[in-house]
This record gives sequence, structure tokens and C-alpha cells, in this order.
Amino acid sequence: MTNDDDKAASKSKVFVRESTGLVKNVSFLDSIALNMSNMSVGALLASIGISGLVPMLFAGQNMAGVNLVMLSIIAFIITIPQIIIYTMMSRRYPRAGGDYVYVSRNLGGPIGSIASFMGMVCETTAYLALIVLSTVFAIGSVGIFFFSNNTTLLGLAIPQGAGPSNSITQFVVGALIFSFLIMVNILKPKFGYKLVTIFTIFGIFALLLAMGTLLAAGHTGVVNYINGLGINGTTYASVTASASSTFFSWGPTIFLLPLIAAFVYPWLNAAPAVASEVKGKTALKWNVPISAVLVFIFLTSSIAVMYFVGGQQFINGAYSNPTLVFDYSFSFWTLAMGVAGNSLLAAVLGIGWIVACMSVLAYGVIVISRYILAQSFDRFLPAKLSTVSQKYGSPIYAHAVDLILTLGLVGLAAAYYTGGVNCLFGAIIASMIYFMIVGLSAAVHAYKKEKGGTKALLMGAGILNIFVFGFMSYQFLEYPGVWSLNDMTGYFVIGSVIVGILLYFGSKWFYGKKGIDISLAYKELPPD
Repeated sequence: MTNDDDKAASKSKVFVRESTGLVKNVSFLDSIALNMSNMSVGALLASIGISGLVPMLFAGQNMAGVNLVMLSIIAFIITIPQIIIYTMMSRRYPRAGGDYVYVSRNLGGPIGSIASFMGMVCETTAYLALIVLSTVFAIGSVGIFFFSNNTTLLGLAIPQGAGPSNSITQFVVGALIFSFLIMVNILKPKFGYKLVTIFTIFGIFALLLAMGTLLAAGHTGVVNYINGLGINGTTYASVTASASSTFFSWGPTIFLLPLIAAFVYPWLNAAPAVASEVKGKTALKWNVPISAVLVFIFLTSSIAVMYFVGGQQFINGAYSNPTLVFDYSFSFWTLAMGVAGNSLLAAVLGIGWIVACMSVLAYGVIVISRYILAQSFDRFLPAKLSTVSQKYGSPIYAHAVDLILTLGLVGLAAAYYTGGVNCLFGAIIASMIYFMIVGLSAAVHAYKKEKGGTKALLMGAGILNIFVFGFMSYQFLEYPGVWSLNDMTGYFVIGSVIVGILLYFGSKWFYGKKGIDISLAYKELPPD
């Protein structure tokens, strides 16, 4: 037996097998679309009120000087270290699981496995459950826009506990949508990527169309739409008067950084997580910075257009008005639909809103399965989950686990949304902590393996990342009532850490009895 044969035999004992079995199906465009879907601009534009300004108002926070355009600019700037890290590290570790591989290979198996399980697998499952419901809410809200007296649509549009919702119907519709996306990715994984790209392109088209519609309607169109709603005591003038006229204040604006962090700029891990399936070095090199800049342009310009046609004071007042937000689903999307003056145009915008939410689910179905596959390939998770179907070329068991866990959380959230399960939103703090660990792993890698300017750049980005996401985590913890942190959030996050610890050391003990040391896997890159 040659040295190469010895090495292959040794490697087969460390990893589940010598190849993941995945196929390079991801084009340059697909990789950009994956990241843009991950940075869910459409979902944020629909949620600024319900997830940001209304909770801020209820918490009694000073809202004078909130400037969402400046918030977007600041959030993008402080995320530049994250862009540098994921751009450089994905080229050095082009493997399924992305940052899980960076962290586990630089900080060790226990830290990498447990942190990634907490900050990506468990948190992403929780986030996808909420996006499933957000998609259902969007379907109901768009339906109500056209059929205001339809009780079925009203039941879809309103969260449980906030009005006449129908949690059973919400769960069924959400389960059908998510199950469809899972089946597409099991049976036609290549089309699963194309579906993300199609959704992303249509979402961009709808976003640009919405901005054009708002600009065409102008200030008069916004005033007429709000006044035409016929809400007692709620007019354009009254909503404007309820908000501060201050253009910009640091404190109230920075207060909302967790809102942007929850939805948009830090989420650059999608294409790196499927790096082993990306075709070409150009895509690996440029997908992260290009997608980040595009998202920055689209998000900032969308808010700027709202401010331009409606006035900053009115938009802030509307986003913090419980009647408009809860009863009329006020958002960028519904405002554009309201001023459209054309049912067909309004319908296209409404579909764009729904598709923007579905694109998040379409990317999530793919990415979370790759984390599960990578962790099972190292034997942190059961080896069976790394099975890739020879017939379909997809990780079928990883997808099945995602389906079961996500739908379980969807059911809980649909039934108890305002009863505490909205704390799943607060579980994003787990990812903020994880991004600190990603920054540390980048700094360690740079210190050990890079030289010159590259070493300084990557080390600096890693250290800055620790401070940025440390501050984000502090913001979440300082105002738990605003960011949906409660005891259940703590149970969810701490529970995921405990389960991760049990999985790692349980696997180490189990395979140790068979003469396999799983810690050896973290000393080299996994097979492609």
C-alpha cells in the first residue's frame, strides 16, 4: 500500500467518506442571489413597524431623530469587516458548511461544532419558522388589500393574539409552502438554486417597481391614500404630527441597529456555506462584496424614496402607529400598493412582497441542509445525515430534519405567537454571538497562516467583528422587551448549547469505542 493509500484509508476513518457527493451546480449569479436572499430586504421593509418602531414606542424609548436612511448607511459601514472575513475565508475554506469549517478548524472541534450548532442550525431554523409565518401574513395582507371583508384572509394576515387570526389555517398554508420548497430541493437540487435566483430577480424587479410607483404618485398620492383609508382620527396630518421633526439623532437611530442586524447586512454566509458547489474562482472571490453592495443600494434607496414622497416625519409616524401597522399592515409594500391607482400594478407589487419572503425560505432550505451535512460529515451529528442521494444529488436526510424542526416551530409560533413564541425572533442573539466567534476564528487563521498586508487586513477585520457583534449582543440584552428576548429565548439558546455539548462529547465517546477519534477531523479540511 502506498503512502497515498495510507492517507486515504486514514481519512476515511476520520470523515464519513472521501467525498460529499454534492455537485457544482451554483453559478456566479446563483451565489449572488443566495446572499441577497439571505439579506432579506423585502422582509425588513415589511417589518420595520411591527419589529422595530412599534416595539420601540411601547418600550417608551425616545424616537426623536430616528433616521432609517442613516441607519442603513451606519449598519453597512460597520459590517465591512464581516464582508472582508467572508470574502477571504470562503476562498481559503471552500467547503460545505462555510463558517462552520472556518471556526472548527481554527478554534477546535468542540467550539466550532457547538457554536455553529447554536448560532446557525438552531437559530436559522427558528428564523425560517418566523419567515414561514411572515409569508403567510403577507399572503393574507395582500388578499385583504383587494378583498377587505374576507374573514379567511384576515385570519391569515394577523398573528395569533393580535386579532381574529386563524392559527390552524396559517400553519397549513405555511407547511404547504415550506414542504414544497423542501421537495424541490430534494428532487431537483439544481432547480432549487435556480428558484432562489428567480425569486431574487423578481423581488428586485418588484422593489424597483414599487419605488417607481411611489415616485410617480408623489407626495399627493401618499396623502390621498392615507386620508382615503377613512380611519377615525388617523389622517396624514395627524400621523405626521405624532412623530418628531428632528432629522437625525445618534441615540434613537443606533438603538435600531439590532433591527438591521436581524434581517440584512451581517448575513453573508449563504454562498460561503455552499462554496464546494460554486462554479469558478471568480464567483468565490466576488459574490460576497457584490451582493452586500447591491443590498445596501436597494435597501437605502427604498427607504430614501419613502422619505422623499411621504416625508421622514410621516413615515416614522406611520411605522410607529399601531393602528396602521397592525390593522392596515402599513409598510413599504402596502404604501406602494395603496398609491398605485391600478389594481394590476398593486397585484404585481403584492406578489413581489410575497416572493421576497419566499426567497428567504428558498435560500434557507438549501443553506441549513449544508450546515447539517457538514457537521454530520465530521460526525458531530449522526453520520446518516450526510447521506447524499445518488439518484437526486441532494442531502435528503438533512432536508428531512430541517422540515421536521422548522414545521414544529411554525406550529408553535402560529398557535402562540403573542403568547411568547415570538421570542424566536430574539434567538437571533445566538447568531450575533456566533459572528463574534467567526471574527475570532478569522483573526486566529490570519495570525497563524497569513503574511504581510493580508495578515493585517484579516486580523483587523476579525478583531473589529468581535467588537461590532459584541455591541450588537449588548443591545439585544439591554432592551429585551423591544427585541423579543424573554425566558423562552434564554431556554432556546442555552438549550441549543447544551444539546450541542451533548452531541459532540456523545459522538466522541461513541466513535471512540470504535477506534475513531473524531477530533482528528478538525485538523484538516473535509473532502470536497
